Amino acid sequence: MTYVLAIDQGTTSSRAIVFDQALKPVASAQEEFAQHFPQSGWVEHDPADIWATVCRTCQAAVEKAGIAGSEIAGVGITNQRETTVLWDRDTGEPVHNAIVWQDRRTADLCHALREAGHEEMISRATGLLLDPYFSGTKIKWILDNLEGARAKAEAGQLLFGTIDCYLIWKLTGGAVHATDATNAARTLVYDIRKGEWSAEICALLDIPMTMLPDVRDCAGDFGAVQADLLGAEVPILGVAGDQQAATIGQACFQPGMMKSTYGTGCFALLNTGDVPVASKNRLLTTIAYQLDGKPTYALEGSIFIAGAVVQWLRDGLQIIESAGETQALAEIADPHQNVVIVPAFTGLGAPYWNAHCRGAVFGLTRSSGPAEVSRAALESVGYQTRDLLEAMRADWGGESESVLRVDGGMTASDWAMQFLADINGVPVDRPPVLETTALGAAWLAGMQAGVYPEREEFAASWAKERTFTPAMDQDTRDARYAQWQKAVTAAQGF
Repeated sequence: MTYVLAIDQGTTSSRAIVFDQALKPVASAQEEFAQHFPQSGWVEHDPADIWATVCRTCQAAVEKAGIAGSEIAGVGITNQRETTVLWDRDTGEPVHNAIVWQDRRTADLCHALREAGHEEMISRATGLLLDPYFSGTKIKWILDNLEGARAKAEAGQLLFGTIDCYLIWKLTGGAVHATDATNAARTLVYDIRKGEWSAEICALLDIPMTMLPDVRDCAGDFGAVQADLLGAEVPILGVAGDQQAATIGQACFQPGMMKSTYGTGCFALLNTGDVPVASKNRLLTTIAYQLDGKPTYALEGSIFIAGAVVQWLRDGLQIIESAGETQALAEIADPHQNVVIVPAFTGLGAPYWNAHCRGAVFGLTRSSGPAEVSRAALESVGYQTRDLLEAMRADWGGESESVLRVDGGMTASDWAMQFLADINGVPVDRPPVLETTALGAAWLAGMQAGVYPEREEFAASWAKERTFTPAMDQDTRDARYAQWQKAVTAAQGF
């Protein structure tokens, strides 16, 4: 049994990757699924779509690899975080569409809780801010707005889970209701210092604690995938939320190491070791990973829209047919035009946390076209990353790495990565495997199965494919960033 199967369930697609004994991907399958937008600022997924695409991609990847289920030593799961599913304990049927992390429907509830003075208590326990991003207020919304849901929950008939938890339940045929510490840390109801669900916050949000899953280490026993999916029972041995899985995949195991992942959103994590650092700059304090019962903490900055801005160019404006076109367009854009896009389609994340802000484009002229807009879209990701890194440096106080390790689909763009290095004034290291979320999940499961090496040996094997070195002078860098800050201020004013 020399293979590991990684399930990477993301915001816009589900993917499965088979890794060999050398931690090299040998086969993969990916399938997009529908996004639902019932109202402005609302984002939902049909859990049936998520489950179906996970099943199909797992089977397709295993078939492409030409292996039997009995040759898979373990399954690792990584997932879009905070997305919330409630389902019936007896039937396994979801009672509502999954409410996605991007969804802003609970903005007014969060504002009311903040005005009532609850944010300090919640932040102290969870490391998070009162924002619609997290699962807790989503749970409350379903219980309050779906007829009969609260009564069923109070009777112990409903279960809550983030996507990893929902998949574990489905994969094990309802035998296991569990999550890992990194996903629990994103719910707004988990005390990251005590390592337990917060009875005080659950009471505040009217969430029956019988709904909540068991919380386990990232590498551990999460039951077994039923034989009908892969042809054999296969143990689930590793689980981590996507950004934490990427941190693991990038081998950021030492305090001060930083990684930034560019998928639908952008998420930067700074390892702070065994100390949860409280942010003064509205960053999040979270769990980077938990092994052998010991949590390692991180500061995290969350950008809601990164790769999704390129999807907007394709699907919304329809000025490109594929994401790969943006690099060529950016290269021919008029350098004398200063178009700036603030992609606050679902609000602004760190360090602003403005749930009501919406997207804006500044600096348009009659000669602005697809090239200039494409360039501005790619640049918006670099600017938002600088927002995060400056806040992290101010909070951390300790020595941080002078290099940023990056991953995710958007990092395939050399142009975008060079701008990222330029505007931040730091070298950017890109690994040969861009999808390090799946790599991190695979390592967790394979390490637990005894197939892959322990932390130190795994970290020593990390390699880079290319380093992007800053080429922009400091005056230009600061002037461009000041223009970005002006645009963000104007967007929030609107």
